[in-house]
Amino acid sequence: MVGSLSTDSEALYGSLLGPYLDDPSNLFVISSDFCHWGRRFSYTFHDTTQGQPTAFSQYLSKYGNTICGRHPIGVLLNMLQHTATLFNVKFVKYDQSSRCERMNDSSVSYAAATVLPAV
Repeated sequence: MVGSLSTDSEALYGSLLGPYLDDPSNLFVISSDFCHWGRRFSYTFHDTTQGQPTAFSQYLSKYGNTICGRHPIGVLLNMLQHTATLFNVKFVKYDQSSRCERMNDSSVSYAAATVLPAV
């Protein structure tokens, strides 16, 4: 369980937990709403990051995207920086609570990804 953390704490926990990703007997489950989009959430920007912890935290700070699990995601991104194994992150499913067709619409999006050793 990960609560509210600073980016420094995300980096610290990522460095501590990263080596556990190298052990194939360990399993980590990171769960989060991916994005709350719409005026009622005060977020209508559309952009992506490159999977780097610093880029992710800068994106959140700059645009105010309300990703509920941003801290566990930040820890995971930092963990990936502290492994001996090279991992691939693959998004396998994306869905939305509703389609946004007008600026007054809103939606919560969900994304599922796998993090597996590169082959």
